[in-house]
Amino acid sequence: MIHAAGLTKSFDTKGGETVHAVRGIDLDVPRGEAFGFLGPNGAGKSSTMRMIACVSPRTDGELSILGMDPNTQGIAIRDRLGVVPQQDNLDEELTVRENLYVYARYFGFSKTYCWAKADELLEFAQLTEKANAKVTALSGGMKRRLTIARSLVNDPELLLLDEPTTGLDPQARHVLWDRLFRLKQAGVTLVLTTHYMDEAEQLCDRLVVMDGGQIVAEGSPAQLIARYSTREVVELRFVPGTQHAAEPVASKLVDRLEVLPDRLLLYTQDGDDTLEQAHAAGIEPVASLVRRSTLEDVFLRLTGRSLVD
Repeated sequence: MIHAAGLTKSFDTKGGETVHAVRGIDLDVPRGEAFGFLGPNGAGKSSTMRMIACVSPRTDGELSILGMDPNTQGIAIRDRLGVVPQQDNLDEELTVRENLYVYARYFGFSKTYCWAKADELLEFAQLTEKANAKVTALSGGMKRRLTIARSLVNDPELLLLDEPTTGLDPQARHVLWDRLFRLKQAGVTLVLTTHYMDEAEQLCDRLVVMDGGQIVAEGSPAQLIARYSTREVVELRFVPGTQHAAEPVASKLVDRLEVLPDRLLLYTQDGDDTLEQAHAAGIEPVASLVRRSTLEDVFLRLTGRSLVD
């Protein structure tokens, strides 16, 4: 569905400086996969997505979408794409159903088809009861579901989602995850960016971690955790600022230690044993817990900061 080799994106700022947003990345996304781009702000994720969406030309390298070249076949590619932008851009003067109808008409479908498709997508997005409501009356989660439904009016083979659940409450996020999972089951290829590690673990079969315009890691969530972290993590929480006193002692217990504003993270294969050693060494945190490693730990290892920065 997507092939890139040496893909590069550069642009000049008003001050005459050249910014290299994407620095020669390689990737392949097969049909039916849920593929994720993860990384801190400014890593090059959105620039890559814009090139895939055929709205920003590549500077150099190879890029093929659905077997076609975006530089010469952009219109044909966009006819088979669905795009969910980071910010909802719904028409607030129209009803929920009219938003779907009007957008479907842009693709040249008949009026009869567009109304039927609108009703089908309202049911998919669990918005049938809101069909005649204005967009302004919808909650944030409902607007996001409507934006995703709108991206499906042309039955896309490839769906691009830029941070699909940012700003939503946990319940709304889980409803969206269910809708996206159903699309994947129906054979739609999903490509998404996200700032939520749990979302990546839930949705992505495979993902790449980007930093500084380059791919620094690639694999399934489980593969990345196994490769770049340990089986378990001991979290020792302190009154902010007091954790530094325990840092020298804790560093002797494990090969990898991360220091955060209110805690120490000890990376270990046996969390319970390490926690016992920490207590025996005289470390007295306010609270402690043993948990499994997550993608957030991978990001701390690869980029030196949490995913949301």
